Amino acid sequence: MKVWCALIILINSFAAASTADADTVILKNADHFSGTIVGSDGDTLTLKTDAAGEIKVQWPAVKELTSEMPLFVVTSDKKTVTGKITLEGTDLVVHTASAGELHVPLTQLTIVRSGADQASYEKSLHPSLLADWKGGVTVGFALARGNSDTTNLSTGLNANRKTLSDEMKVYASSIYTDNGRSNSGAPTGVTADEIVGGVRFDRNIGPRLFAFASGAFTHDALQHLEVQQIYTGGLGWHVINKPNTTFDVLAGINYVRETYSSSVTVATPRGASLARNLPGITAGEDFTHKLGASTTFTEEFEFYPDLSDISQYRFAFNSGIVTQIKKWLGWQVTFSDHYITNPPIVGTVQSDAILSTGLNISFSHQ
Repeated sequence: MKVWCALIILINSFAAASTADADTVILKNADHFSGTIVGSDGDTLTLKTDAAGEIKVQWPAVKELTSEMPLFVVTSDKKTVTGKITLEGTDLVVHTASAGELHVPLTQLTIVRSGADQASYEKSLHPSLLADWKGGVTVGFALARGNSDTTNLSTGLNANRKTLSDEMKVYASSIYTDNGRSNSGAPTGVTADEIVGGVRFDRNIGPRLFAFASGAFTHDALQHLEVQQIYTGGLGWHVINKPNTTFDVLAGINYVRETYSSSVTVATPRGASLARNLPGITAGEDFTHKLGASTTFTEEFEFYPDLSDISQYRFAFNSGIVTQIKKWLGWQVTFSDHYITNPPIVGTVQSDAILSTGLNISFSHQ
């Protein structure tokens, strides 16, 4: 009997200690909740409970609250104070270790963060260059032997790093197709060999205005283009900047350098040569939209008029849609079209379009 009494006392002691360590919230309708205060966005208080999960409560409905762990409170004048919190009328009281009790009117409250959330926020202010990358790698492969002798390989890379003050995007894609032999008389040899890549860096100047610098690179063996380099600098505007939808417009000045194979005939109009250096203008847009919980659509268009002859221009259009099958695995479809009005090599066409699909392996680096 004495053993059972001791066990009951011990269990009650643990239960009392657990309750004492929990944050408590009492509403004006007498509802009582115990759990862990996750934080606040200034309008609602978020509490994580064992029984009901995560609940959100409007501040005017709260009568009393007590936190057992220090929290970080941010006021409307950008000041941050830390300590355990209670509620007195319409004031949040922060019990600081150094300054005693500080009263923050709920009308001046903007954010309440937990210790873990505050650490993540402070880390996001000055991330390393290798941190916060998200993206995916796409691979598609097809092989046929027998009456056909065909090899097809397509690859892609999209990576994005976005912080509170800047954003960097890196992309690359390639396609290679070789029809080695065909009994039907179809064209043989290499029928596609193109590599496209680029990088863009944006730096916020204000809430919507940003400056950017970018480099775009193209290799197209069938167009006899060894490499095209387009370097651009300019300004952009965040037309839409929401968690599920972003839309940017941008404009600037670019420098284009193109080098073509020396083993082919060069078109003579306009004095075209194997290596061309062209100043130009850049105008473009960049759109991203999340469709539901698992699908993301991206699209971007950049237009490059030639300053030396405004009747000549280039453009690059890239779009893609990714549907996540698992957290790390998805299915991706991409389409790109790169156009030039005056390819200098005789017999080449103005536009190269690529449609590809394949598995997308997602990654993130925090």
